[in-house]
Amino acid sequence: MFLWIVRILLWIPLSIIHPTFIYGRKNRPKGKAIICSNHRSNWDIVLYLLHTKECVKILAKKELKNNKLFGFILKHLGAIFIDREGNDINAIKECMKALKEGKKLFVFPEGTRLKDESKVLGEIKSGMSMIAIKTKTPIIPIWHERKPKAFRRSNIYIGSPFELDEFYGKKLDEETLNSANQVVREKMLEVRNLKKEVKNIKKNAVS
Repeated sequence: MFLWIVRILLWIPLSIIHPTFIYGRKNRPKGKAIICSNHRSNWDIVLYLLHTKECVKILAKKELKNNKLFGFILKHLGAIFIDREGNDINAIKECMKALKEGKKLFVFPEGTRLKDESKVLGEIKSGMSMIAIKTKTPIIPIWHERKPKAFRRSNIYIGSPFELDEFYGKKLDEETLNSANQVVREKMLEVRNLKKEVKNIKKNAVS
């Protein structure tokens, strides 16, 4: 219920301040999935949620609890707060429980915002890959084209879901997880290139 109240209250002002367009909506499967996104701004998750009807659990760093605006919103949207400094078993168990219940989980696999604008994607952490493998959950890669700025259009691209099934049943040691992380990285970068396809489609439609 709170999710819909937030959407209603924020939809008009944020649609004006942060006009957002999502491409590839058909790529979102029904049922459980991990939504895997690059991370440029604290607004990333808010702008995505405002443009979907899905009920999504959010994995967020515990520091956001102290942010009056984002902490309040995320808490009431059902965020799972995680301690990034250690192995937060309770948060991981909560994520796995949500997926087993058929829910979707929104994750930033880099673990933090990428503040260096010269870089495309930061290091992929192993937590998300481990959860996806253990729960045999499909991953939906999405890409925020750039850091949101007031009154500038924001584009979000949704790629085709994939699974880390080649790692199912394997011992999840450092080598295995690093290999899984590399697959995730490649899939995310593929979604980044979707903007070229979208532009070509628009160009051909006009011509």
